[in-house]
Amino acid sequence: MPSLLSVARALTVAVALLVTGAAPATPVFADDSGAWSVAPSAGGGTRPAKDGRPYFYAEGTPGSVLEDTVTVTNPGSKPRTVELSGADADNTRGGAFSLERGAPKDTGSWITFAERKVKVPPRTRADVPFSVSVPDGAVPGDHPGAIVAREGGRDAGVRVHLRVSGPTLSALTVERVKAEGERISYDIVNRGNTVLTPRLEVRAEGVFGPLLDRGPRTLPVELLPGRRITLTEPWSDAPALDSVEVTLAVTASGGAHDKAKASARFVPWGAVAGVAAGVLGLVAAGVWFVRRRGGSGDPPRDEPEQGGTELELAGAGTGRGEQL
Repeated sequence: MPSLLSVARALTVAVALLVTGAAPATPVFADDSGAWSVAPSAGGGTRPAKDGRPYFYAEGTPGSVLEDTVTVTNPGSKPRTVELSGADADNTRGGAFSLERGAPKDTGSWITFAERKVKVPPRTRADVPFSVSVPDGAVPGDHPGAIVAREGGRDAGVRVHLRVSGPTLSALTVERVKAEGERISYDIVNRGNTVLTPRLEVRAEGVFGPLLDRGPRTLPVELLPGRRITLTEPWSDAPALDSVEVTLAVTASGGAHDKAKASARFVPWGAVAGVAAGVLGLVAAGVWFVRRRGGSGDPPRDEPEQGGTELELAGAGTGRGEQL
């Protein structure tokens, strides 16, 4: 017997308008400036929840077609025409979940709606069937995306957690570790095909012993496959004068782990500049003093004896005992 979804698609009557009853599931991300909302349909999908689903979850092999339903609710007094589309997920530079700009190339392009533009009358909701067609050559692993609804200059959406069946790899690397001032910066790169929630451990060793020892803690990031994020670790009590080796160890579920080190020298350049200025001042004063003494202490020049010279000149002109 054909399913309701199949019949709906065949007749292209894919939107069921229902009078709002139970409260719909809360969207994962949305703008609260408008009255309408978008959420997974209650009780549907492969992971239904009693109180509604926070996101869509789907898993299938390459070549499979996965089906579900998204609900658009309009509790206001005016009709709304909402446009639905698929989007690929991305990470911000700091690791937050975001959406890629431009035309989707992955999960977002695999999503097809029974009706892209949905007119929702006042105080009703529209249940819109959609499908995710996994390509035959899709890479196994996680392919996060989202369903985005737009109306009146406002966007709202629901995440789509899609996993393509097949071998999975959990792997990451820690790169570009730097200790500068009162912070430690570093990059984490997801080298596998699963979404990772990393855990960080930080240690620093100085000339005279340990300076920093922070045990493993979960980072507030959701690192998507193939993405690189840049994070910073505060270090307000970094040494003023020391030679330090910083070690970062990052782990994640599935056995992902990596460790990276960086060396840094902490020098109080302000104090060094002050000392240097003082030394230069002393050197300049010493040079001036030596030159001053040299100018006033030169030995006197030899002066001729006036009497002897005059006699010699007079005698040379006439000769001794000569008569004029």
